[in-house]
Amino acid sequence: MEFKRLFDILLNRSTENPDMPFLSAKVTTPAGKAWKTYTFKDTQQYANRATQLLLNLGVKRDDKIAIIAANRPEWNFIDLGCLQLGAVDVPMYPTISEKDYEFIFNDAGIQYAFVGDEGIYKKVLPLMGRVSSLKGIYTFDKVEGAKNFEESLPTGFNVAEIENHKAMVDEDDLATIIYTSGTTGNPKGVMLSHKNLVSNIKSVKEVTPFMEGAKSLSFLPLCHSFERITFYSYMSKGIHIHYAENLETIAENLKEVHPYCFTTVPRLLEKVYERIMEKGNALEGFKRKLFFWSVDLGLQYQLGKNMGAWYKFKLGIARKLVFSKWQEALGGEVKFIVTGAAPMQPRLIKLFSAAGVIVLEGYGLTETSPVLCANRIDESERVIGTVGMPIPHVTIKLADDGEILAKGPNIMKGYYNRPDLTAEVIDAEGWFHTGDIGEWVDGKFLKITDRKKELFKTSGGKYIAPQVIENKMKESRYIEQIMVVGESERFVSALIVPSFMNLKDWAKENSVTLSDNKQVVDNSKIKDLINSEIDRLNKDFGKWEQIKKFKLLSDEWTIEGGELTPTLKLKRKAVMERNRHHVDEMYRNAAEIMH
Repeated sequence: MEFKRLFDILLNRSTENPDMPFLSAKVTTPAGKAWKTYTFKDTQQYANRATQLLLNLGVKRDDKIAIIAANRPEWNFIDLGCLQLGAVDVPMYPTISEKDYEFIFNDAGIQYAFVGDEGIYKKVLPLMGRVSSLKGIYTFDKVEGAKNFEESLPTGFNVAEIENHKAMVDEDDLATIIYTSGTTGNPKGVMLSHKNLVSNIKSVKEVTPFMEGAKSLSFLPLCHSFERITFYSYMSKGIHIHYAENLETIAENLKEVHPYCFTTVPRLLEKVYERIMEKGNALEGFKRKLFFWSVDLGLQYQLGKNMGAWYKFKLGIARKLVFSKWQEALGGEVKFIVTGAAPMQPRLIKLFSAAGVIVLEGYGLTETSPVLCANRIDESERVIGTVGMPIPHVTIKLADDGEILAKGPNIMKGYYNRPDLTAEVIDAEGWFHTGDIGEWVDGKFLKITDRKKELFKTSGGKYIAPQVIENKMKESRYIEQIMVVGESERFVSALIVPSFMNLKDWAKENSVTLSDNKQVVDNSKIKDLINSEIDRLNKDFGKWEQIKKFKLLSDEWTIEGGELTPTLKLKRKAVMERNRHHVDEMYRNAAEIMH
């Protein structure tokens, strides 16, 4: 099945496998919630009806259409409908502010918006009076006073007219503009062509063992380039996608769907691990000893290395009696998980690998469509702590300062309306400057060490790479989130959100009474425990890099709280602003550099 444009993939599938299940989502029926499934033929029909709706509205090639909704088949119908017409869709997170919506709508010149529910509709509706290009808003849910997408779709469509429009779409044409959330300033619109995305789909297919007809669960936002390319890759391989109801139902949906694979971000896998550990901590007697014996055994696991017959025998017991429950928590049939968007704790990859769950860590940016590197299934092509090898047709090199540069057909066309910013990141030779610092492991596996803009100097002139230190510290089961600080200061300190679940278990075992999070972070014995963990992990760093002071915080950093981006990256500026008094306190007595 050869394809050059994104909608060619659907045409191929709907022609060759019309009745194969493709998209499923939970809907409310008189008997309760049930999965509703669309075949490839159904999806093509809905895409054609969506194209016809846009044509009836007077939408033309290159016009901009907003999509703002949680993952659901309607999202894909309007996306594919836009692509067939040569219109450009502009997906956005349902969680961003009204101010960001207004900026993006004006910057892109949005003509129509397709939104999920009443909450998003109410955030977007005021823009009808403030964005001159905006002509109308349609909702996927039935919302009083709003035009409904399903009800507005024409029952028929002009096949010849749609085919004419499709024929005029070239692989170099703009397919989508994805606005990066960014940690500072206004969002930037990344322009991706059909060719950018198609090249990435083909490269991903070469290195990922997708199996035709297999099932997957999707819960990362479709508006993010990672899940977007995953959707098209699944479509090209004939994988049956099930959309999770929401983030709270993932565990339940995994057990219903029994997926073959899924994509995630580290934070969600960390949550799975925490729930597993919570159950382990609740065990008693022999079962508890067996659980933690298995965990300790898992932490000794080494990829691609013969650990000997005795270790293999013990691991077989651990997998049968303990780790099989980990498999069950993920649906029981998961062959591999792909993670990206942020670094994964190496000890967790090691543990999941020991449990027989393959976790493939990859790397990319929205500007690169997005995948640049990935670890492979074969253990000889996987190195924990790295993001793997460059995918086919992508070239990676390191600049003199360690910055990762990339070149390939997947590199964006540029930032929308910002040729100045485009020139800053794509040089005269076509190399995209990622802003990430990296190094090679064994000459072929890429390891990300930090963000170029996040590096800072202490007052002694020493460079500090905060991510490296943070990732190491998160190897402690008692440290949940951490941000390293100390720019222009004499020493390095840290703001820490501890793992309240693990600390409360520790407190119970050590006869320490704690009732709430505030008591946890104020308790002297807890501080001593965190202190000992930091001392243990500090040994991997030079004296100037070691954390000398820390402050425990009682509230977790969240997207809703404004400390994390929608892809769960740390908004350092926001965290710093909110905790400035704690940071000032740590440095008030600069002569005292002990914890």
